[in-house]
Amino acid sequence: MSETMNSSDITLVLKAWSSGKKESADELFPLVYDELKRQARIFLSRERSDHTLQPTALVHEAYLKLIDQNRVDWQNRAHFFGVAATLMRRILVDYAREHAAGKRGGAAQRLSIDDVDISVEQYATDLLELNTALEKLAEIDERKATVVEMRFFAGLNEKEIAEVLEVSEKTVRRDWNFARLWLFRELSQTSI
Repeated sequence: MSETMNSSDITLVLKAWSSGKKESADELFPLVYDELKRQARIFLSRERSDHTLQPTALVHEAYLKLIDQNRVDWQNRAHFFGVAATLMRRILVDYAREHAAGKRGGAAQRLSIDDVDISVEQYATDLLELNTALEKLAEIDERKATVVEMRFFAGLNEKEIAEVLEVSEKTVRRDWNFARLWLFRELSQTSI
């Protein structure tokens, strides 16, 4: 099946779902599964190496949250994957919070100083800092934060983001460049 055909199939199913056809959620899953799994792999490739969540589990957890969305007027494929990216990010942030809470004694484990791998624990902190920075950016300019989510987390391209946000590709490019610089500065300040 061509990507264009797949895209229009997804959009038709999403529109049916938005209009109240609950069984459309079941039709949707096989159409979006491969792309959701690709997104999950991208997310998890940025996670610490010992992360316990697997791409399949992340996809299923995100999809369960997606089908619980009752009042979404799904616009198209890109809109759906943008929302999916946001949900996956939130799931991973929740896991990072649990990990950070665990390292503060919730699941205490005795290790010798030679066994400690700082990068594993640092990653959970980094993800939480990125999430906090994105939330701050959203307070300043929600569209720029959305562009970051859709591009960085969902892997959508400028054209797809422009379509979802109903802006030009040039605007998406400007938002992306601004947001990257802003996030770099924000995260540099928190690590000082």
